[in-house]
Amino acid sequence: MNYPAFFDQAPVITVHDGLARFLGAFDDGDITYRYIDAVRLAGHSCPTVAGAYLMTRRALALLYPGQVPERGEIRVRFSNAMSEGVTGVIGSVVSLITGAAGAGGFKGIGGQFRRQNLMDFSCEMEGEVSFERLDNGASIQLGVNLNRVEADPRTGTLLRKILEDLATQDEASTFASLWQERVKRILIDHADDPDLILARPA
Repeated sequence: MNYPAFFDQAPVITVHDGLARFLGAFDDGDITYRYIDAVRLAGHSCPTVAGAYLMTRRALALLYPGQVPERGEIRVRFSNAMSEGVTGVIGSVVSLITGAAGAGGFKGIGGQFRRQNLMDFSCEMEGEVSFERLDNGASIQLGVNLNRVEADPRTGTLLRKILEDLATQDEASTFASLWQERVKRILIDHADDPDLILARPA
């Protein structure tokens, strides 16, 4: 499987999952997620997927300073409905890393390890997404400002030509390269940019 090299250069996210340890999936319960995991989940690489990945990384760093975050012990709320815009895509990436799930999530074992109903949509809040620790109630609201990393001005024109079936093979390849170049800048150059991932106390 060939993919852009920068996928492997993006920051990684390590979490501890008590359920994974309990059931023997990982001896120590630690799981390291990479950007390629989010791409596999979504089926594509785009600014939205990259932004959701970095937003989750930032939320976990703020909620668990100097600690390994506990997967499955985080409640996530979205201000938008799941069907609105790209909220569902963002929710999928957040769920992958945090373990938080909706009604279809894991119901737990003996009252432990429940992930069901830890993700809600259409919630009233100032930010876009709220992350809350279940153990101590600490929470943070975040948003993503993708306008911080502008697309190459050629991208829009090339996209229209492709959608109208007017693009050459070279133009289609150029579009794909420009698209991923923006994703690379988001993930690599702006991984810790506070003007890209906007955080505020909940």
